[in-house]
Amino acid sequence: MPLNLSTYFQNSGALALPELLDGVSTPAEILARAKTVLDTRLTAPDVRENRGEFRGSGPELHGNYFIGEGTVVYGGVTLIGPVYVGKNCEIMPGAILRPYTILSDGCSVGHGSELKRAVFFSGAKIASEACALDSVLGKSARIGSGAITSNRRFDESCVTLKAGGEKISLGDSFFGLILGDASRLGANCVTQPGTHIGHHTWIFPQTTVRGFIPPQKRVYDRAELVYEDNEIVELNP
Repeated sequence: MPLNLSTYFQNSGALALPELLDGVSTPAEILARAKTVLDTRLTAPDVRENRGEFRGSGPELHGNYFIGEGTVVYGGVTLIGPVYVGKNCEIMPGAILRPYTILSDGCSVGHGSELKRAVFFSGAKIASEACALDSVLGKSARIGSGAITSNRRFDESCVTLKAGGEKISLGDSFFGLILGDASRLGANCVTQPGTHIGHHTWIFPQTTVRGFIPPQKRVYDRAELVYEDNEIVELNP
């Protein structure tokens, strides 16, 4: 179950580039396919095409890219190709899209957020000042403001997935998060390298998670606030 595509993604038609799933049997393989697909589509033919709209001063563009119709890219964005952006997306000021990022139709990237080798199914969104590194977001998945997808172990070894008492190699020393369809990371969450979260699961704000989290769960820390009496102290102007 932890490696089944259906545990996370239930609509293959929600990808702007359906060939991302060719020969793929586990979620981790989508990231490896992203490099092959974009090199074939954008790098080898040297594609640098914008069908969307640049607003303000426009983005800083490097390398190969494709931007679809109806997409709006604001000033202060940095795009380092190869990057593919589908139709009707919104990329807010200060965002950074690094190589092998793929946004399907209707996606949103918030102010100051960073993406690297990130694959978004349609309607996926990342809010402001967050990051999605070496990660896959399912249809309509959400990453809240300030959330971090940690993508490398301290010892820089191959990332593994812990599930059912077993360690499963993910075949890469850089691996962030698999976030299933309509699942959500609340503000300031942290996911440890290799985390896999099933579809329709909510991770509540400020929660740190790792390993395999099944579909349709709510995950949160049982933190308790402490209230103590306080003196009245006037602060200096």
